[in-house]
Amino acid sequence: MEKRRIFLGLGSNLGDKQKNIERAYKQIKKRIGKIVSKSAFYVSEPEGFDSENEFVNSACEVLTTISPAEVLQETQKIEQTIGRTNKSQNNEYADRIIDIDILMYDNLIIEESNLIIPHPRFHFRNFVLIPFVEISPNTVHPVLDKSILQLKNELENSTK
Repeated sequence: MEKRRIFLGLGSNLGDKQKNIERAYKQIKKRIGKIVSKSAFYVSEPEGFDSENEFVNSACEVLTTISPAEVLQETQKIEQTIGRTNKSQNNEYADRIIDIDILMYDNLIIEESNLIIPHPRFHFRNFVLIPFVEISPNTVHPVLDKSILQLKNELENSTK
């Protein structure tokens, strides 16, 4: 079975945030595939909602043999295992013990009702781009045809 290269973004703003992400990494290794790189932990302010709890974010590159739909199922099971009870609805965000987003799956472009790859908003989010750049700055976004480093630099320049 051919190994596929995927990138996941992880975040937590409740409880022992780093430990929540470490627990997620253990489950990713068990359920999804081999983690070939992971970023440091980065602290960020909540985006899209008000909270007193800062986030800890990280990103990882994983080699997998399972399909994009299976990756989605497994990330949701991991979130539930760690204690996440509900996903964001209609772009209404809230505090969460763990959040795992599929940022990219090889160079696939998928637009289904429950799965959009690449993640449709990651290029607008420094809390995703900063850890992503750390592990894979030259990976090219398959829709925007720009490297992750270019996307990060463009976002930084647009917010100055």
